[in-house]
Amino acid sequence: MDRTKARRARRPARPVQRWLLQGLGPEHSGPHAAPEPAHQRRWWQVMCLTGLDYFSTLGYQPGIAALAAGAVAPLATLVLVALTLLGALPVYRRVALESPHGQGSIAMLERILPRWSGKFFVLVLLGFAATDFIITITLSAADATAHVLENPYLPGGLRGAQVPLTLLLIALLGAVFLRGFREAIGIAVALVGVYLALNAVVITVSLGQLLTHPAALAAWKVALFRQHPHPLGIALVALVVFPRLALGLSGFETGVAVMPLIRGKRGEQPRRPEGRIRGARRLLTTAALIMCVFLVTSSVVTIMLIPAPEFAAGGRANGRALAYLAHAYLGNGFGTVYDLSTVLILWFAGASALAGLLNLIPRYLPRYGMAPNWARAVRPLTLVLTGISFLITIVFRADVTAQGGAYATGVLVLITSAAVAVTLSARRRRQRRQVIAFAAITAVLVYTTAANVFERPDGVKIASLFILGIVGTSLLSRALRATELRISEVSLSKPARRLVDEAAAHGELRIFANEPQGRDESEYRAKAAEECADNNLGPNQPVLFMEVTVRDPSEFEAHLTVHGEERYGYHILRIEGPSVANAIAALLLHLRDRTGRLPHVYFDWAEGNPVAHLLRYLFFGDGEVAVVTREVLRQAEPDRRRRPHVHVG
Repeated sequence: MDRTKARRARRPARPVQRWLLQGLGPEHSGPHAAPEPAHQRRWWQVMCLTGLDYFSTLGYQPGIAALAAGAVAPLATLVLVALTLLGALPVYRRVALESPHGQGSIAMLERILPRWSGKFFVLVLLGFAATDFIITITLSAADATAHVLENPYLPGGLRGAQVPLTLLLIALLGAVFLRGFREAIGIAVALVGVYLALNAVVITVSLGQLLTHPAALAAWKVALFRQHPHPLGIALVALVVFPRLALGLSGFETGVAVMPLIRGKRGEQPRRPEGRIRGARRLLTTAALIMCVFLVTSSVVTIMLIPAPEFAAGGRANGRALAYLAHAYLGNGFGTVYDLSTVLILWFAGASALAGLLNLIPRYLPRYGMAPNWARAVRPLTLVLTGISFLITIVFRADVTAQGGAYATGVLVLITSAAVAVTLSARRRRQRRQVIAFAAITAVLVYTTAANVFERPDGVKIASLFILGIVGTSLLSRALRATELRISEVSLSKPARRLVDEAAAHGELRIFANEPQGRDESEYRAKAAEECADNNLGPNQPVLFMEVTVRDPSEFEAHLTVHGEERYGYHILRIEGPSVANAIAALLLHLRDRTGRLPHVYFDWAEGNPVAHLLRYLFFGDGEVAVVTREVLRQAEPDRRRRPHVHVG
C-alpha cells in the first residue's frame, strides 16, 4: 500500500505541471488548511478578515437598496437589521458552537443527512456557495471599477472601460493566488480599520447635513407618504421589499469559515476549543452590530440626500452612493481617498471570496471522488475559478446592480441552510425550545429567500448553472475514478493477523471471495467445494474466506479495518468498506506487502446485465466484483509480476 500511495502522489515530470500542482497531496485543502499557531490571531483581528466580505458591501449596498426599495429603503433596512440580529446571528452562533474547525453549516448537514442524500444536498449547497463567492469576486471588482471610473480626476477616455478594467482586477486577483497567496490578516486589519473610519466620517458629516437642512427629511416624508399614504401600508411594503436588501446579510458563512485562524486558550482540547468558539461568537456578534449601525445610517443619508435619478444606471451614485456623498460634502480630495480605500477593500474582498472557494471545494469534492485529484491544488483551481469569473463579468457587463440578485440568492440560501442545520441539530438533541426558535427563524429566512428569488430570478438561474455544472462534473469524475484505488490505509486486527500468518506459512495465499448470506456451515462448505472444483484445488489446501460488507457506498476514500474469525473450521476475514471491489483489491495489496507472497483470489461470475452491474458498482458499491477488482489492481500495480492474481470460475 505504501508504494501504491507513493506512486499516486508522484509529481509529474513536466515543469509546468509541477508548478501547477505544487502542494498537491491528500491532506491539502487550500490556503486556510490547518493553520499553524503562529498564523492564528485574536478574534477582532480575524473579524477584519471576515469584514473584507461583510463590511465592503457598504460600497454598493446603499445604492442597490435605494433602487430596490425607493423611499422605503431605510424602513426596509430596519427589518433587515432585525433579521440579522434576531435570526442570522443566533443561527451562526450555534453553527460556531458545533463547527469549531471552520466546516460550517454544510458540514453539519453532511453529518445529519445520510449517505447519497447528504452528498447530493452538499453538492447543491456548493452550487449556491459558488454563486455567492464567485459573484462576490465579480460584483466587488465591478464596484471597485465604478469607484475608479467616477473619480473626477480620471481621464475622460476611460469612462466606457467598465468591463476591461473589471476583468483586469479579476486577472490581478488570480495572479496573486497563482504566485502563492497567504492570508495577510495585518493588511485586512489596516484596510477594514481605514475603510470603516472613512465611512464613519462620511455618514457623520451627512447626518450633520440632514440636521442643518431639515428640508431633505421633509422631502423624504412627502415622497414616502405620496407612495404609501397609510403607515400600515408602509410597514407592509417594508416587509415585502426587505428581501431585496439581503446583500447586507453576507459575511456570516465566512465568519465561521475563518474560525481556525482564531487564537484560543493554551492547552485547550482540539475537539472542543472553547476559547476559539468564544472568540468566534464575539467576532460574529461584533461584526453584526457594526454592520447594522452602518446599514441603517447609510441608508438614511443616501436616500435623503441623493437625488433619485443618480441611483439609476449611468448616475453618479450608481453602485457608489457613499462615495457620491464623500465627494459632495468633503471635497474631491477626501473623496479620492475614500474611492481608493473602497477599491482596495473591494478588491481584497474578492481575494477573501476566492480563498473561501479554494478551501471549500477541496474539502468536499475530491473526498467524494467527484473532482479530479488536481482539484486539491490551489493553482489549477484558481485558473478555473478565474475563468468562470471572467465569464460572469462579461455576461453581466460588469453591472453592479444586475449582479445583486444572484449575490443575494447565494447568501440567503446558505443562511437558510444554516438555519435548517441548527434546527435539525437541536431536534436530534431534543432541545425543544431551541427547535421552536430556530424553526421560526428558518420560516422567515425561507420567505426571504423565496421573495428574493421571485423578484430577481437571475440568482437562481446562475446558481442552477453552477449546480448543474458541479453535479454533472462530479458524477462524471466519480465514474472516471471508479477503478481508482481509494483506500487510504488497511489495518488488520490481531485475530486477522494470526489467520493471515498461518495461511502464508503453508505456501500460497488463496482467498475465496464470498458474498455473506446466512453465514452458516452449509454456505461455507458449498463455497469451498465449488471453488476447489472450478480451480483444481486440493481439498486440504489452506484457504481464507473474504467477506466485504458495504457500509456507505457514497464514501469515496476510506480506512479499512480487517477482522478475523473462525466459523465451523473455516478462517474468515471480514471487512466493511465503501466498495466491495476496492476493499478486496486494497486487502490483496496489503497482504502481498505484509507476507511477501502474491495472493490468489477466486470469484464467481455474476449473472445479469453488465450495465446494471456498472451502475450498482457506482452507486451501491457492488455489482460485477471480479472484473472491477482486476481493473483496480491493474491501475494500482502496473508491474504484472507484483500484481495479485484474480481467478474467475
